[in-house]
Amino acid sequence: MNRREIIQSQINNCLIETDLPGEKIQGKVRDIYPKEDAITFISTDRLSAFDRVLAAIPFKGQVLNLTSKWWFDRTTHIIPNHVLEIPDPAVTIGKKCDVFMVEFVVRGYMTGSTSTSLWTHYKNGSRNYCGNELAEGMVKSQKLPENILTPTTKSEHDEPVSLEEIVSMGLMNEEDLAVCSKAALDLFVYGQQVAAEHGLILVDTKYEFGRDQNGVIRLIDEIHTPDSSRYWLANSYEERFAQGENPENIDKEFIRLWFRDHCDPYKDEVLPKAPDDLIVELSSRYIKLYEMITGETFPTDDMETPAVERIQKNLQSLV
Repeated sequence: MNRREIIQSQINNCLIETDLPGEKIQGKVRDIYPKEDAITFISTDRLSAFDRVLAAIPFKGQVLNLTSKWWFDRTTHIIPNHVLEIPDPAVTIGKKCDVFMVEFVVRGYMTGSTSTSLWTHYKNGSRNYCGNELAEGMVKSQKLPENILTPTTKSEHDEPVSLEEIVSMGLMNEEDLAVCSKAALDLFVYGQQVAAEHGLILVDTKYEFGRDQNGVIRLIDEIHTPDSSRYWLANSYEERFAQGENPENIDKEFIRLWFRDHCDPYKDEVLPKAPDDLIVELSSRYIKLYEMITGETFPTDDMETPAVERIQKNLQSLV
């Protein structure tokens, strides 16, 4: 089978939910199993946007986990991370950390489609976003004069906040905020450089941080994945921008746009089912992004074993 046929064969075999022994915390896309000194993060195939789960995408969890692993391995010179072990393509065991309730969103371009996106606010008339002053006359997909930090609260419904508001709201103190803000901007610059070397533009992303039991601030969650980041293809960006066309994206933005065009994803109680060809296309893009970034072939073998069984077996081998 070719790649698309493999993906099509797995549409009804996605990793949607796990049920392992012990306490479980279910996030939008991860099932989290906390222990005394470590946490097991299982990246499912659930796709989240607009503060809800939209669909299940074959191999998505593995792409996210393995992409994060690749970046985590290469960014320890900027900040330590939480990774202890990767026992399965969809599983990360990380150090237990007290999480800062702020998502550090870094943006390099004027774009976005969600209620918290930079372009949404700008086209609605805002010229100050999270404390960043924005010039008049900017257009969608334009490169910003410099990368900007646009944090949001980490809650059920993320809300944009300025650095000053983070401190005044008691979400973080100034010292910790300075450490995380610098790390976020440095990680983004490094990510942009690496992406450019691989024919990609890292447009924007989000980072999360926490403090471990020894007081060390660490990068947690994920890094530079197609779920947490927006990527464009570099070779067509300038031409498409000059013609007023949207850049070629290789992340989940196009499925966001499909749902926005077919419903109100913020208000409708029941959402339409995404077509299979859209699901296959998104999975293909996720896998393509992994291969462009890492230079490695994405593993799609061992499809006969249900993902939950494979994960249980790999976790048991650690005991």
